[in-house]
Amino acid sequence: MAKTGQREEPIQALLKEGRKFPPPKEFTKAARVKSPAIYKEAAANPLRFWEKQAKELRWLKPWKKTLEWKLPYAKWFIGGKLNVSDNCLDRHVEGPRRNKAAFIWEGEPGDSRVLTYWDLYREVNRFASALRKHGVKKGDAVTIYMPMIPELPIAMLACARIGAPHSVVFGGFSPESLRDRINDCKSKVVITADGGYRRGGQVALKKNTDEALKGCAFVSSVIVFKRTGQDIDWHRDRDIWWHDFVKDADAYVKPEPFDAEDMLYLLYTSGSTGKPKGIVHTTGGYLTGVSATHRLIFDLREEDVYWCTADIGWVTGHSYIVYGPLANGATGVMYEGTPDFPDKDRFWRIVEKYGVTILYTAPTAIRTFVRWGDEYPKRCNLSSLRLLGTVGEPINPEAWVWYWKVIGGGRCPIVDTWWQTETGQILISPLPGITVCKPGSATFPFPGIEADVVNDKGESVDAGYLVIKRPWPAMLRGIYGDPERYQRQYWSQIKGVYFTGDGAKRDKEGYFWLLGRIDDVMNVSGHRVSTMEVESALVDHPAVAEAAVIGRTHEIKGQAISAFVTIKVGRPQTEELKKEIKEHVAKKIGALARPDDVIYAAELPKTRSGKIMRRLLRDVAEGRALGDTTTLADATVVSDLKQKYEDKEG
Repeated sequence: MAKTGQREEPIQALLKEGRKFPPPKEFTKAARVKSPAIYKEAAANPLRFWEKQAKELRWLKPWKKTLEWKLPYAKWFIGGKLNVSDNCLDRHVEGPRRNKAAFIWEGEPGDSRVLTYWDLYREVNRFASALRKHGVKKGDAVTIYMPMIPELPIAMLACARIGAPHSVVFGGFSPESLRDRINDCKSKVVITADGGYRRGGQVALKKNTDEALKGCAFVSSVIVFKRTGQDIDWHRDRDIWWHDFVKDADAYVKPEPFDAEDMLYLLYTSGSTGKPKGIVHTTGGYLTGVSATHRLIFDLREEDVYWCTADIGWVTGHSYIVYGPLANGATGVMYEGTPDFPDKDRFWRIVEKYGVTILYTAPTAIRTFVRWGDEYPKRCNLSSLRLLGTVGEPINPEAWVWYWKVIGGGRCPIVDTWWQTETGQILISPLPGITVCKPGSATFPFPGIEADVVNDKGESVDAGYLVIKRPWPAMLRGIYGDPERYQRQYWSQIKGVYFTGDGAKRDKEGYFWLLGRIDDVMNVSGHRVSTMEVESALVDHPAVAEAAVIGRTHEIKGQAISAFVTIKVGRPQTEELKKEIKEHVAKKIGALARPDDVIYAAELPKTRSGKIMRRLLRDVAEGRALGDTTTLADATVVSDLKQKYEDKEG
């Protein structure tokens, strides 16, 4: 391990970034948070801060105690009762937001719908009534496997209304992945669609569901929404069309009070053992956390048109498409398809068409836009935008600056947010009216959050493991059915704190810089080098649009750095350029980080959510058989890279 003074550090920080971007004065003048005093107030009394945020919601019974903390289990707002659907719908339709747009939806083929809060309220009540008549009770898990259409949040909110935890499975997952998730939570009801649209084609969701259910003993009913009209197999004793399911439903279901600690949903993440982990999120603390962070981090105003481009199948969609925005009475955009159909300007057409004011997207998407070139956003009028956000992984400084300059026109603050499926809510992020941003840094913990960077002994260091030292409202309440795994994975690595599994560094001004997953750190000649820092140095080269690096086995160094790079359109892919790129990295962050290999890649292997699958790149570099590729957006990408790598070795 590299050393600083007398203390060992798990990661060596190499990349230096000195640029600063203060918020525009006009933005600060009108911002929700205008003073850094919010940090001092929250630090002085975190519980009072979270109580204040919780009081923005409608409680059907007040809580008696704010927090009970018995490591590793937290309970928030003990004794309090509320209904999530009531908070997201009923209280809005009782006032001036009744006919405000809740969702502006656009399908990939170009069809569109606008659902007001009143529209959404009616549809949710009908579906909740139908579920209840069908025998779904409080505590019954319901699996949802749908495309990005309004019926997906309708189904979620209907489950929340009657107290049935939902398990949303991302529509890109394979039948095997769906089967594992259904069986783990023992769902009797699955909600799906005949299919969805993606990149001009159709995704066969019902076919995948049928395949998955060959190994599911619990499922008795499948509710199917007709989206594409494609031919599907039909099981008369099991399958029900959505429109028939709600035909005789009641127009109103009373939103019953549920305990703040009742389960709201399960969301499965892939585990290192292969068995998916069912992350448990509850009601009162979760809704408090997501509504507060959505309101303050995105500086939400009544007139905003907010677009989070994530899929609802991921936690970002749960927290910042559905529950946070709807609890705050926001207008959100939903889009079904990909950013390159029918052309690479689709996102910017949507921003222009609906007057989007807040855009929240992933660094992988931004790097792809950089590679495609400025011409696509320049086709559209993006002047409606006033705030930009990023989510999903650390953003390279050059991609940050491009986003700020080309998409935001140099006038929009950027909120670079760090959080996880497990955390439920954003934990580290700028507050856009007061934070001076540094490109690539998520800046500071949100008020009321205590984060630290520590070594193996739990001592604060400049670069090491990111941990959270105090409970927060939206935190996971466990792994479904596996308390030992919950304890072992999150609370046993470093005593007394939540272990995030991410590396981070903290600079002299207290800014946090995320360095990626600890599992992705490379051990080069005894030095622990972050993949994120090497990738940032690669993308800093004017010819490189996107990069992914991995460590491959090396008999002398331990690991050698292999860099897979996507070159900007129009640049020749020569051996000379490879040498130039290697030297650029060495100059930017040191000879230690110079890649041994540079491999040109037309595309990098990514999931449909945009995450780079470094595990598969390691398989390529080590010459191993390729692991599971079912979740990739394009499975041919990795086989093409494997051939290219083998040609290089030959």
